[in-house]
Amino acid sequence: MNGVTLTYAALVAAIVCEVIGTSFLQQSQQFTRWVPTLLMAVFYGAAFYLLSITLRTIPVGVAYAIWSGLGIVLISAVDYVFFRQTLDLAALIGLGLIIAGVLVVNLFSKTVGH
Repeated sequence: MNGVTLTYAALVAAIVCEVIGTSFLQQSQQFTRWVPTLLMAVFYGAAFYLLSITLRTIPVGVAYAIWSGLGIVLISAVDYVFFRQTLDLAALIGLGLIIAGVLVVNLFSKTVGH
């Protein structure tokens, strides 16, 4: 794997860890359940560490935009599948716009190293 591929792999791993951490945050019930709280802290720590690795190559604004945008979309999918939370049409359109924004940044921005 080359450097760019490893950077994006770290970014994807950071996003996945953040989504898992957020899922455990939901289950921690305001930090009253210690196992989900501990797992949340571990996954958030891993997410930030992996995000820091990406910042060697990708500017912080771009990395954070990708991380937060895809994190929002993925946590919405996790909420739908595991927590049975539904999304209305406006939410689905908004999520589609977030995905479009991430694609525009990655495909057309000269700020992102390809």
